Amino acid sequence: MHNMDITKLKIPKDYVVERDAVYNGYQMIVRFPNGYAASLVDHDHSYGLELAVLDSDNKLTYDTPITDDVIGHLTEDAALDLVTQISKL
Repeated sequence: MHNMDITKLKIPKDYVVERDAVYNGYQMIVRFPNGYAASLVDHDHSYGLELAVLDSDNKLTYDTPITDDVIGHLTEDAALDLVTQISKL
C-alpha cells in the first residue's frame, strides 16, 4: 500500500518532470539545468516514498552531498526539500 500519490507532489513548474506508473505505484523524475535529476518512487519494491539522485546519463549517482545511496521512507516535505537541494548542486 502506498501512502501518497507522488504524481501530485508540488514540484516547481520550471523543472522538467516525467511521470510513469511502475510496479503498482509511481515514478517521477525531476530534471534540473545542472544536469542532475531526482528520481522519486513509491511502488511495491520501494521503501515507501524513496528518492535517488541521477546523473546526466540517467544513472544513479552515489557521490553527491545529498546521499551515497537511495533515501527511503520520506515524507512529502522531506522529499521536496531534497529535490530543492539537488536542484542547487
